[in-house]
Amino acid sequence: MSAKQTEPAASSGELVPVKFSRLTRHGILLGLSLAQLITLAIGVLSVVGALYAGGGILLAYTAPVWVIAACMTWIPVAGRPAVEWLPVACWWLWRTTGGQLLYRRRVVKPRPVGTLALPGDIARLREYTDPETGAGMIHDPTASTLTVVCEVTHPAFVLLDPGEQERRVTSWGRVLATVCRSGRIATLQVLERTLPDSGTGLAEWWEAHGTADDTWAATTYAELIDRAGPAGERHATTLSLALDMNASARQIRTAGGGLRGAAAVLRQEMNTLVAALRSADLSPSGWLTPGQIAVILRSAYDPAIAATLERHGQLGQSLATAGPVAVNESWSRLRTDSAHHAVLWVSEWPRSLVYPGFLSPVLLSTGIQRSFSLLCTPMRSDQAARDIRKKKVEHISDQAQRAKIGQIEDAAQTAEYHDVLQQEADLTAGHGVLRYTGLIAVSAPTVEELDAGVAAIEQAAIQASCETRLLVGQQAAAFTAAALPLCRRI
Repeated sequence: MSAKQTEPAASSGELVPVKFSRLTRHGILLGLSLAQLITLAIGVLSVVGALYAGGGILLAYTAPVWVIAACMTWIPVAGRPAVEWLPVACWWLWRTTGGQLLYRRRVVKPRPVGTLALPGDIARLREYTDPETGAGMIHDPTASTLTVVCEVTHPAFVLLDPGEQERRVTSWGRVLATVCRSGRIATLQVLERTLPDSGTGLAEWWEAHGTADDTWAATTYAELIDRAGPAGERHATTLSLALDMNASARQIRTAGGGLRGAAAVLRQEMNTLVAALRSADLSPSGWLTPGQIAVILRSAYDPAIAATLERHGQLGQSLATAGPVAVNESWSRLRTDSAHHAVLWVSEWPRSLVYPGFLSPVLLSTGIQRSFSLLCTPMRSDQAARDIRKKKVEHISDQAQRAKIGQIEDAAQTAEYHDVLQQEADLTAGHGVLRYTGLIAVSAPTVEELDAGVAAIEQAAIQASCETRLLVGQQAAAFTAAALPLCRRI
């Protein structure tokens, strides 16, 4: 969850720096989470039981129990207590023994009509084509969501003057506020991808404006376009909107029920979002058809074919065949048809005041094929108010407990409490509250290039005042959330 804090002395027409909330690491008691309290209780009970039952001999015999419990409670591993790695490790072991780390498409046994040829738990997704708009909608029967995707074009933000940048940031805030007020939106995903350029744009411009008169200049220019066009890269931005079918159950029944009724309710949210985007000087290019979504999915799993699919518009236009042919998942990376992938999580946003273009080092990095996904989960006002009250009570009770045992409160705990108060003030003022999750998927044809790309992105994140962590043990689920415009969560 992030709260916007601005400097009151900023004048109009100037960029206003913002500050994000710290990642909440508050526990149930004295900063300890539920898992830490359970392991600590096991260790304490083993010590107390040994002392009452047999004294020092039993205490020595039970030493492995309480020593391991103490180590798992307090010793951190990669920034997290060791006990919090148990669910990840157990789930990884379960998937390893069950053969779920490998995926091979059954080419002789087609999938049922209306399903997506995707690996893992996203195989349950279903496609639905809206009869009125022709938009492709992705239905998740387990999560009860219906997702639609829109491609957005925009000018280069870093090239605008400060006043225009501030105006666009304010307009984008209104877009997010519109999403929060609805109460029927499950997730809004902003996906920014770098794609290998097929060179069709340069070729079309040369055909329209060039003069092919067989002169030396014309011939040289045409050869340069043929060579440099496919070697370049371009950026594409999509917005994905997921409707919460449980929260919209009454409206869906009123609209006729089923997927048709859900599509009618989602169309209302689509029209509202398009109007908000246009008021923010963003240009939505229309809601993507099932064929266009299929091209995005195929390009994510098989980046080597992306330029070919762009040059030949009729290829890869079927969701039934848009998934990968093979997937191999390891502890820290993912291997698909023609690339290796690694997903990073933005674990800490800037703690100090930064300007809106702080992500430029990450988004404008060249020579690296990556996808940056920002998952925005709006919270209802009543739910956000309950969550803030709960956090305030936890902070106050922990402060009282620390005062009783003589423990000094550090600056991080004080900063978290001030963030909670700021969020409460923003909610009282009528602003929306969203939970942000930032994911970066890096792709490369070889493992060596992938490691170099991950290192470059980590360095770019440091320049952007962000902290990133490699998501281990869950790369497959993280890749679907970071590289696919399906509003997936991890």
